[in-house]
Amino acid sequence: MMDFIKNLFGGKKEPPKRSAIDNVITAPLSEAQLQSIKATASARFEPVQLIVASGQSVGRQRELNEDSLFTLASTIAGNSGNPPFGLFIIADGMGGHQYGEVASNTAIRSISGYVLNKFHGSFFAMPSVPLEESLQEILMGAIMDAQRRVLQEAPGSGTTATSALVVGQQLTIGHVGDSRAYAIYPDHRIELLTRDHSLVRRLEELGQITASEAAVHPQRNVLYRALGQGESLEPDIVTMPFPVGGYLMICSDGLWGVLSDDEISKIVLGAPDIQRACQELVAAANNAGGPDNISVIIARMLS
Repeated sequence: MMDFIKNLFGGKKEPPKRSAIDNVITAPLSEAQLQSIKATASARFEPVQLIVASGQSVGRQRELNEDSLFTLASTIAGNSGNPPFGLFIIADGMGGHQYGEVASNTAIRSISGYVLNKFHGSFFAMPSVPLEESLQEILMGAIMDAQRRVLQEAPGSGTTATSALVVGQQLTIGHVGDSRAYAIYPDHRIELLTRDHSLVRRLEELGQITASEAAVHPQRNVLYRALGQGESLEPDIVTMPFPVGGYLMICSDGLWGVLSDDEISKIVLGAPDIQRACQELVAAANNAGGPDNISVIIARMLS
């Protein structure tokens, strides 16, 4: 023990010792090695990458999964400095309607196909072709195209659609219905980025009922705005910075309807990675009764 204390505080140095267990040579790190580790830890992650994971379950009280989801994250690195690109969508077919699963699948395929077609020239053309529309206009056009297709292919049905388009540090969300997008931060803050298009949420916004009353209201799942419901549609389109250092999460009401914000943030921040976070969120929603289909997407930017 005395020899150990002398060595630790600058006493006589002993030669490196070989471990009898794994035959690995161990020795204290030099000052140069410590500085090298610090420099590596503080270096930027190049290229900036957008990573994504997802999870889904039919739940414990439904026989059919009417949720659909889509994820795509891409990085093009080089002297051109192309930013990371991501497109994430969750659609929840409206329960009790014919072809709800068809409506949600039609929505995600239509929105993703429309957006990727707009970016095709930027990704693959030589030389690249600049976008002629803003990100907001592209996402608006994608949702309106999905509206037309749902009306044609799944008449009498309906679906929510919450889409997140990420280009560089910019996040653009297109939203209809009551699926949700959240930003979750390392300090356990969780911020709702979308507004539910439900009758109960509207009553709450008008001050006619409280949040606790809204949570148990018998009409809490009734929507006044959704794809496939009527000819006219007004999607919400918002743009904001991507929550760098935090997480973007999109989910159907089968998740947020049974787990509190605190429970969600605790699971996401406590998981070792976003893949595990998605699995644990789905498991927690099922453990809470799983009354509806469950879908979740989590994206994180490494920079």
